[in-house]
Amino acid sequence: MTISYNWLCDYLPVKPTPDELSVILTAVGLEVESLERFESVKGSLEGLVVGEVLSVEKHPNADKLRLTKVNIGNGEPLSIVCGAPNVAVGQKVIVAPIGTTIYPSSGEPMTMKKAKIRGEESNGMICAEDEIGLGTGHDGILVLDPSLQAGLTARELFQPAQDWVFEIGLTPNHMDAMSHIGVARDVCAFLNNQENTQIYHVRRPGISAATKAATALQIGVEVKNNDACPRYCGQTITGVKVGPSPAWMQHRLQAIGVRPINNIVDITNYVLHETGQPLHAFDAAEIKGGKVVIQNLPTGTPFLSLDGKERKLDEGDLMICDGENTPLCIAGVFGGINSGVKDSTGSIFLESAHFSATGIRKTSVRHGLRTDAAVRFEKGVDIGLAPFALERAVALIGELAHGAPASEVADVYPVPSEQASIDVTYQYINKLSGHTYAPEKVKNILCSLGFTIQSETDAHLRVSVPLHKPDITIPADIVEEVMRIDGLDNIPIPEFINMVPSRQSQPDKERVKEKLAEYLAGNGFSEIFTNSITNSQYYKHLDQDSLVKMINSLSADLDTMRPSMLETGLERIAYNLNRRNDDLLFFEFGKTYRKEAVGDYPETEHLSLYLTGQKLPETWMHKAQPVDFYYLKGYVQNILQVLGLQGAEMATATVHGLEPAFEITVNGKVVAVLGGVNAQKLKEFDIKQAVWYADFYWGTILQQLQTKDTFYEEITKFPTVRRDLALVLDKQVNFAAVETTARSVKTTLLQHINLFDVFESEKLGAGKKSYAVSFTFQDKQKTLTDQETDALMNKLIKAFETQLQAEIRK
Repeated sequence: MTISYNWLCDYLPVKPTPDELSVILTAVGLEVESLERFESVKGSLEGLVVGEVLSVEKHPNADKLRLTKVNIGNGEPLSIVCGAPNVAVGQKVIVAPIGTTIYPSSGEPMTMKKAKIRGEESNGMICAEDEIGLGTGHDGILVLDPSLQAGLTARELFQPAQDWVFEIGLTPNHMDAMSHIGVARDVCAFLNNQENTQIYHVRRPGISAATKAATALQIGVEVKNNDACPRYCGQTITGVKVGPSPAWMQHRLQAIGVRPINNIVDITNYVLHETGQPLHAFDAAEIKGGKVVIQNLPTGTPFLSLDGKERKLDEGDLMICDGENTPLCIAGVFGGINSGVKDSTGSIFLESAHFSATGIRKTSVRHGLRTDAAVRFEKGVDIGLAPFALERAVALIGELAHGAPASEVADVYPVPSEQASIDVTYQYINKLSGHTYAPEKVKNILCSLGFTIQSETDAHLRVSVPLHKPDITIPADIVEEVMRIDGLDNIPIPEFINMVPSRQSQPDKERVKEKLAEYLAGNGFSEIFTNSITNSQYYKHLDQDSLVKMINSLSADLDTMRPSMLETGLERIAYNLNRRNDDLLFFEFGKTYRKEAVGDYPETEHLSLYLTGQKLPETWMHKAQPVDFYYLKGYVQNILQVLGLQGAEMATATVHGLEPAFEITVNGKVVAVLGGVNAQKLKEFDIKQAVWYADFYWGTILQQLQTKDTFYEEITKFPTVRRDLALVLDKQVNFAAVETTARSVKTTLLQHINLFDVFESEKLGAGKKSYAVSFTFQDKQKTLTDQETDALMNKLIKAFETQLQAEIRK
């Protein structure tokens, strides 16, 4: 949310400095994330002055240069070398003396220095309009009105606008502050809460009575869906002269990042950011049938929107149509290409309406249209504001576009909204806030915010909630309003804090997480934190009812709580690859979300690994080695080993987005999946190199960890024994099956199994391959004898022959 300092001060009875206002806004919960200076002309023409050209002579050493003498009203005339073809004696020009910094319309700023040009001294510069940021013209120097006085500053002459712009991190529940008047209301409430006798009120803009048009132009209003449009106001205005807005309005819109278009459109945008009420202006000549109809059209109805795209409507899209059922506008979201204001428009129909937040949100997301109007309707707009905003806009149109109302205001409001009432006790306010508030302070704060005291006793208060605060529904909301206006910093810190020490449960989840993070960081991984709110378009393959959708999302691309860690990680990989950071090892601890039923939203914790690029860079000693599945598998096994999980088994699996895909089980429970991201998923994120992914189910892993502290054992003094075995197997048998079979032999002496060679040849037989496997044995109580080792090997051989139909190579 962007707020202009100069604009905001129009509605304040006092004028705090920008820094003071920044502190006030942050104190009342409208956190100021940045405060930046706005200048309609970069540099605000500082240091530039009006000069009079006294003489012009040919440069002795350059055909296209001139030697000039310029009076700037301060001391001796300046000698300036000028290359402009239009410089002449008697002209009034803009001069940049030595030390002045100029800001061209394009290019870098430049500070004037004393110089010699082709042997002649130059003490400044006579400027063209593009050289000082006033335009793009560069045909010659800027020639001014000859009546101007030499020495007049350029700032006094052109009066460039200057402002301060606040970027406010507005939370979703503060829709009442999505306008300059709304912010001014909170500032006045803060000022009223200070120790003074002055009562401050928002200075609402005065509205002069508009002169009615000589000829009436009546356009009727019919609302066919009152649930989606509970209130609709409109008025016809004739005699409109469409043209540029005045400079003051353009500068204010530019300061908050809104591009000026023409006076009519700019007025609707101005009133929107002033009051928070969206408006829309229709070309009255495009409204056929003499009326406006607010209704839903059949699914598939084509609509050509303002951006030139044809959109297929859904039956849930509320539309503004004319009397012939031709759609003119997607209500509260986006206008049509033909019904908008044009340079030739002479009469308009001005709309100020209230639309259902749910319907606007669904339509906005469905069509990918995130407009200022849609954002405000989604958060909730004061339904009582519509007539005032319409009246304000009509007055501005009369002042700036010569328009006159040609009809009475149509106000379709069949079921007026009632203000909610909330009961709260002072004891509850003090208990929940942790601070004792005087009853008078509580009432003062609430009244300053627009609440009405319905009844009160010494202990109890009943208040009426203003329509501009639809988020206030329970007593706790009243406490929040009191706390934020009084200031959270005023909540005292108690001298004593009572606490009961608790026994730390095992395993310590945070210590385990920190241990793994240190291991991964030590092996070259970087930890990432991705947004748990993501784009629902990634999950079209899932049951849409299982997705946790955002009700009031800040963006059409951020509308769902992620059901998978893969996609948000791929976004980060794509971001890095697009910036030539090709070799990536990422890990992330995060959560996924799903919907089981209304109000039942389970969260699952994960540890995810993402690998792509080269594991070893290319050097003169070896070629570059890309990461592969076995590289990923090694890290997965090491993580399980660090966690102390034994007996892990790996098998093929089916996982969306991964090919190949495997799952790892411990004690019969799946603790992780891993594999390569398939080509379709990589294409979705425009990734052109292999990505390997592993996802650990963190909650399941924590359940598998031991619940007692690990006690260290003495390192055994007895040696290990290694034996090798060559197994001839069918080609489809993988090493995981060999390892599983070996572990099925019940013995505590087998410490390690390692595959050190794979051999394939027709000499082994059709469809055969050979695994060379080493087995390491150790007894912690004594030295193993050959007889004991041979007995163990015979058991392994028998298991391989029986379970895998293996042939032992001699």
